[in-house]
Amino acid sequence: MNEAKRISTRRRRARSALALAVASALVCAPLALAPATPAFAQARPTNLADLVDSVAEAVVNISATQTIEEKGAEAPDLPKGTPFDEMFEEFFKNHGINPHPRARQAQSLGSGFVIDSSGIVITNNHVVGDANDIVVIFTDGRKLKAKVLGKDSKVDVAVLKVESDKPLKTVKFGDSDKMRVGDGVMAVGNPFGLGETVTAGIISARNRNIDSGPYDDFLQTDASINKGNSGGPLFNLEGEVIGINTAILSPSGGSIGIGFATPSASVIPVIAQLQEFHETRRGWLGVRIQPVDDTIADSLGLGAARGALVAGVDEKGPARPAGLKPGDVIIKFDGKDIKESRDLPRLVASLPVGKPVEVVVVRDGAELTKTVTLGRLEDGEKQTASADEHDDVQQPDAVSKALGMEFSGLSDDMRKSFKIKDSVKGVIVTSVDPGSPAAERGLKPGDVIEEVNHQAVERPGDVARAIDGAKKDGGKKPALLLVSNGEGVVRFVAVPLD
Repeated sequence: MNEAKRISTRRRRARSALALAVASALVCAPLALAPATPAFAQARPTNLADLVDSVAEAVVNISATQTIEEKGAEAPDLPKGTPFDEMFEEFFKNHGINPHPRARQAQSLGSGFVIDSSGIVITNNHVVGDANDIVVIFTDGRKLKAKVLGKDSKVDVAVLKVESDKPLKTVKFGDSDKMRVGDGVMAVGNPFGLGETVTAGIISARNRNIDSGPYDDFLQTDASINKGNSGGPLFNLEGEVIGINTAILSPSGGSIGIGFATPSASVIPVIAQLQEFHETRRGWLGVRIQPVDDTIADSLGLGAARGALVAGVDEKGPARPAGLKPGDVIIKFDGKDIKESRDLPRLVASLPVGKPVEVVVVRDGAELTKTVTLGRLEDGEKQTASADEHDDVQQPDAVSKALGMEFSGLSDDMRKSFKIKDSVKGVIVTSVDPGSPAAERGLKPGDVIEEVNHQAVERPGDVARAIDGAKKDGGKKPALLLVSNGEGVVRFVAVPLD
């Protein structure tokens, strides 16, 4: 009987073990069937040895030296050839006065990469600066002197040329526009002068604006970038250069995981111009623009805030003959939507000089299409400001008040008091009530109101009448003021009427 019980117990245990094994197999089965290909964004790269081998020889170190004449404290003009010459020299030396200017050398270290086997090297403009001696150092230890073919501070790029007795290893550019947040990247450069160093990470953000220039559109990466990486390449995992490492965000000067690279899409056309012309030739529209906020969008009937608001049109620029006017909102340029104002300068600058471009604007609530033949930005920058016009000064009528502001005519005394140029026309703001709608929108004494809702104003009463007229028409939209500072730089300000 006891033996039978033992056999029965063993059988129950065996059945339990079998059941547990089956259950385990059922739980694990779905994991075994899971796809091997990851379903999420590209993971951080782990093995890049082959990629490094394929591009390393094309990445270079750059040493740039600038000779600076350093003058000591100015010594008094004393007669020469006297018995006291040595005594005076010793006295000046002991007191830190150096009557003889001396030169010192300032050196910067950076990175670069070769894009043409004949010796074309790319780096940052700030790496070479105004250096009078530039040396490119290759991985095999060779040091070749370089000359600058061209450089551009706006996108911080420089094109160098070295002479080599044999073809150089090169890398090619890739399409930065195809890079997505999460894509793996690799940076190669010369951090802290250590020599060639490789770091890896991902694209952590796109379209970053760090206020370093007019065309900021950086790729952000967490691949370690430090001092000395500037000018070096940021590679995609196919070994193509999709950015030039340019800046870091760091309170300590070292990498904290936020680095910025200028996209290849931004630098390729500039590099081509610097190689061919040794200077840039950017498109020029000839307008001053400002962002469109919700209040301005409401006043113009745009609905959502979008586009670039034209605050001024250059007298000699291509926009004026094409019919663009202050108050227009550019919402499309050359077939591309302008989502925010900073999109426009990049698009304009990327197009060739002389190209006819369709520009879609919103004016008085309706969309209009204008065709502008682009000028050259560099020519526009060289144009000197036209001479101030000395028209008869309008005499002020009675001081008026509206929207929490007091206005006065632009008399000679007012111009002198607030330093207003003679070319600026309109009505001057003499006081602004704290907490008023005008104060909340940043208006202050010394601002000059040139237009109210696209109507020119010359006397204080004109402003008050325009505001009253807007209120009688319903007063739901803010008043759109064209405001100038003393130098004549204008902007639009939307001020609520209530």
